[in-house]
Amino acid sequence: MGLEEVHIRNQEHKAHRAGWLRAAVLGVNDGLVSTASLMVGVAAASASFDNAKSIIISTGAAGIAAGALSMAVGEYISVSSQTDIEESDRLLEIEHLALDPEGELEELVAIYRERGLDEPLARAVATQLTEKDALNAHLRDELGHHPHSKARPVQASIASALSFAIGGFIPFLAAFAPTIGTISASIVGFTIVGLIVAGAIGAKTAGSKLLIPTLRVLIGGCIGMAITAGIGQLFHASVA
Repeated sequence: MGLEEVHIRNQEHKAHRAGWLRAAVLGVNDGLVSTASLMVGVAAASASFDNAKSIIISTGAAGIAAGALSMAVGEYISVSSQTDIEESDRLLEIEHLALDPEGELEELVAIYRERGLDEPLARAVATQLTEKDALNAHLRDELGHHPHSKARPVQASIASALSFAIGGFIPFLAAFAPTIGTISASIVGFTIVGLIVAGAIGAKTAGSKLLIPTLRVLIGGCIGMAITAGIGQLFHASVA
């Protein structure tokens, strides 16, 4: 066995990270983009104000706090709805097994035949799995429920809130630059670096190649900042 084969065999699947990875990647990206966009927009709108710097700092801090809490609650509700569906499917499958065990066995046989097993082997596999744990066999092979990819509302909520706060803290640091002009440039610079790091970490955690996911995060974030800065500039012009 070559070194490449050994490396491939030693790699683990990433499906067990599905319960929290999406929330974490979304959180850090949203923290970076929304906080940076908010602060850049406010900086553009309040460039001529005497207390512009304090306004930007206050806006950034409030944006991080509000965004992290919003992400936590939203993620918990969203993922909880997924667990509700999974639980509903489980209870329904229990009823089906109680009412028509033979019909449920035939469903498993048909599933295994569609996956390439011949009739005798498919029936033997279905029978043995049913005898061992009929409910889990149906949840896994009929409905696609797996313990390692199960939705985890609390874990997703915490991951989303923490990652948002971490992402938001990166552009927030730029608010302490000495002048309004350098604040805007620093926010953009810090955020671009943060987006690249977030994209790379997300791609690495998911086990995918770095370039495309990182570019996707970077380009999306830059578009968000540009649009918000433009809106802030328009607002500043209309006020002036």
